[in-house]
Amino acid sequence: MRNKTNYITTILLMLGSVFILFPVFITVINAFKTPAETAQSILALPSVWTFDNFKTAIEMTNFFNAFANSAYVTFFTVIFTILSNSLVAYAIARNLHRKAFKFLYFYLVSAMFVPFPIIMLPIVKQMSAIGLMNLNGLIILYVVYGLAFNTFLYTGYVKTIPKELEEAAIVDGCSKWGVFWRIIFPILSPMNATVGILTALWAWNDFLLPLVILSDQGDRTLPLVQYVFQSQFATNYNLAFASYLMALLPMLVVYLFLQRRIISGVTQGAIKS
Repeated sequence: MRNKTNYITTILLMLGSVFILFPVFITVINAFKTPAETAQSILALPSVWTFDNFKTAIEMTNFFNAFANSAYVTFFTVIFTILSNSLVAYAIARNLHRKAFKFLYFYLVSAMFVPFPIIMLPIVKQMSAIGLMNLNGLIILYVVYGLAFNTFLYTGYVKTIPKELEEAAIVDGCSKWGVFWRIIFPILSPMNATVGILTALWAWNDFLLPLVILSDQGDRTLPLVQYVFQSQFATNYNLAFASYLMALLPMLVVYLFLQRRIISGVTQGAIKS
């Protein structure tokens, strides 16, 4: 029975891998083709492997400027998210026995169920009124919008940390502020890695929020500049695929090297007692 279950699991994993890798294969081979070759067959390998599509995509999108904008937003979003959201979640987790903090916890978590289009226009008007229709305003919104999900993750993890560690530190003369930064924050490293990676993937790949917030053409991030390949009547898939691969590579490298931290952070927070 166990062998049969293993076979079924293996087959399902293989099918899942095919469904995931097939679009990647299509993207890679067509990024090196000419439009004529793509029109003939999207599955055939290119007759000549050329980087012309990549050069053209870089020129059309001002790629390196958009890359710098995305890197700036992603880096500071991750830093501020980890520092602020972990602190908020710690305060909530250690005071859930109080009605005010319990209400605050459920209030924040409930924000996960509010679709962004519902609050999109009010947010745009607010950000415009205070002059934050730029990259800095985008970073602030990412930090705030990530608070709901990250509070849910951090709170569950903090509750597994023994309070005796904090009590011992306080007896030794450590302040509440010192307890968090010297004791709790280092212990949160697996969850910090999880939140950091998920936040980086979100900020790097997001399209809708930069679309409605960024008003200056020079502030456009990678997902926005890649929209140039789509016109009213057609899409230049060869250039689009080449641009997508260049934008995908940094996050792919980050995820491949740090994916174990995502899994360990989630599982430790789930099963630790």
